[in-house]
Amino acid sequence: MQKAILVINLGSSSLKFSVFTLTNHELDPTAQIRGEFAPLNTTTQLKLCDKNGIATEEIIKLTSEENYDTHALVIKYLLNWLKDEYPNYQFIGAGHRVVHGGNLFANPILITTEILTKLKRFCPLAPLHQPYNLAGIKILAQQLPKLKQVACFDTAFHTTQTKVAKGYALPESVAKNLIKRYGFHGLSYEYIAQVLPEYLDSTIANSKVIVAHLGHGASLCAMQERKSMATTMGFTALDGLPMGTRCGNLDPGVVLYLMAEEKMTVAEVNDLLYNQCGLLGVSKISSDIRILISSDDPNAQYAIDLFVYRIVREIGSLTAALGGLNALIFTGGIGEHSAIIREKICQQLSWLGVHLNLTENVANETKISADKNSVPVLIIPTNEELVIAQHTWSCIDQP
Repeated sequence: MQKAILVINLGSSSLKFSVFTLTNHELDPTAQIRGEFAPLNTTTQLKLCDKNGIATEEIIKLTSEENYDTHALVIKYLLNWLKDEYPNYQFIGAGHRVVHGGNLFANPILITTEILTKLKRFCPLAPLHQPYNLAGIKILAQQLPKLKQVACFDTAFHTTQTKVAKGYALPESVAKNLIKRYGFHGLSYEYIAQVLPEYLDSTIANSKVIVAHLGHGASLCAMQERKSMATTMGFTALDGLPMGTRCGNLDPGVVLYLMAEEKMTVAEVNDLLYNQCGLLGVSKISSDIRILISSDDPNAQYAIDLFVYRIVREIGSLTAALGGLNALIFTGGIGEHSAIIREKICQQLSWLGVHLNLTENVANETKISADKNSVPVLIIPTNEELVIAQHTWSCIDQP
């Protein structure tokens, strides 16, 4: 039997998974298979990609069962599918992306009933993710009660920040060591920090680096010695940059105004800020940057301009926090694939010594900066799944 680790990232409308195997007690850094079920309903699409990059798609009809929601159905289907397709795999652990570790968890941890109960208190801080992350753990435990499961936190990477960097100007009687800047996308930033020396001279890799994780969710992280010094997201994943459907940085007075003058309820404001703002809300067209780029609608262009402006402005802020900039890294779906967005951002950063080689940028080359006199600008594909698999193996490989 081949020992293997299952990595799961369960959201409200999709389930992403990957399988990593072990050889001679070592984790293979290349996933044997990656897949995604989306959308999550009784008829879903399964997209697969094997370790050789061969992709396939198929439509899956889930058999509805009494008292089973679609999340439970799809996890049950996944486990049966893995058993049929990979009968020689012995799953020794499962790693889960859990967005919020709050003020209790700064490292990956083996999940127990007590741990799961503690994590539930952070659901209000990440309502788009945390409830579904925890549901995946619970459902998997019901299906495979003896399987060891590990929670890997998106907030953990940012625990290296100083008290000042994490602080809000609130009375401690209100903050209670809970309300502070946590930061997110930590699993992605952790991977980039791991591999930076493979792409840059070690002196530069360990110096003042800003990583732009740009996708449907978007944030920036300032690193020194490959540790998080500052980031754009804060107490929740609403803060910082405009995103696909999230507003990003917002004057708290806007929320007070909406509730006092527009008589919006907490639930209505929550839905507005998480689901109706960002690129979608501004453009009135789509949350997909590709659709907006191809559109000639003025609202689409305005949404793009606002997105780019906020990124440029926050890069300036993080440069100030670092005291300089020695390298800029793009990652995430938009960061890795949108040459136009990268170009627009870098054009406005020439004052920092950022200059693109436009040909290499369009070709999505790894290094896209103009010459040796420019601040190095790189595209590095992220690999959160590998980080989760590494942490899972580390947690379960105990005497």
